[in-house]
Amino acid sequence: MAKPIEIAQVTYAVPDLGLMETFMTDFGLTCVSKNDDVLYMRGSGEQHHIHVTHREEKQRFIGASIEVSSREDLEQLAEMDGSSAVQETGEPGGGYQVVMTMPDGFEIKAIWGREKLSETTERKAFHFNNADSKPRLNECIRVKRKPCQAIKLGHFVLHVSNHDASVKWLEERFDLLHSDYFVPPGEEGPVVGTFLRFNHGAEKVDHHAILILQSDWVGVHHCSFEVIDLDAVMTAHDYLVEKGYQLECGVGRHMLGSQIFDYWKDPFGFRVEHYTDGDMLDQHAQPVKFNGTATETTQWGMAPGLEFFQ
Repeated sequence: MAKPIEIAQVTYAVPDLGLMETFMTDFGLTCVSKNDDVLYMRGSGEQHHIHVTHREEKQRFIGASIEVSSREDLEQLAEMDGSSAVQETGEPGGGYQVVMTMPDGFEIKAIWGREKLSETTERKAFHFNNADSKPRLNECIRVKRKPCQAIKLGHFVLHVSNHDASVKWLEERFDLLHSDYFVPPGEEGPVVGTFLRFNHGAEKVDHHAILILQSDWVGVHHCSFEVIDLDAVMTAHDYLVEKGYQLECGVGRHMLGSQIFDYWKDPFGFRVEHYTDGDMLDQHAQPVKFNGTATETTQWGMAPGLEFFQ
């Protein structure tokens, strides 16, 4: 199976690219390339682009791209049933890809060899003076309400018609580990949600890169972008409020993964998240089952409504 390195991009289709560009710019991304038919937005990290939008009459989530470690990974994936041959991506930044389709029709691309860009993150994370440790000395924090920089695409979440089949499909193609599980409230099973992380052995990785959720409705739940620290989350939150965008849930701290989160809706109703301070795991971390309600997934802050995971 292929070794995944990073979630490279999510891809959508909407009828108005200008409207999407304005929102994603306010959300902290930067246009790296565009034409009348497609918009490519980057973060401040090395990925050439992390959010792609095609112009189509009907809005939809198309899929996601996962960077793998080698050309050999692509060749191995190309041999599996339903996979394309290894081909050029045809996107800015170049590289090669194998195109696959999940059971519910989501397009998953494995990519390799795409051009990397120079990091453009404006500042380092502020040191936090807590009761036990006070590393910030003779330095003041002065921040403005403005778009925060989205550094990288951290994860995406899918609603699927068959949880087990979707998890199996991903595991057959990519080297993944289970981080945590959702089970129905008050019960011990069956598993209806699985957080999946990349298996990098003893190296630390994000709590999850993908979350698969059993649902009567098939589609994307959200995509999520990491920002530098809590001040970035909060100043961006205030800026987006001032701009009149639709807040869905935030700011708060998740139970599973521990991320400080802030969820918004883009102009087309797609859910997007800023996050910081998530859990980091290695190969030894073991999954646990969570059988609480949607509102109980928040440790503090603005809890999501009952419909959040429906």
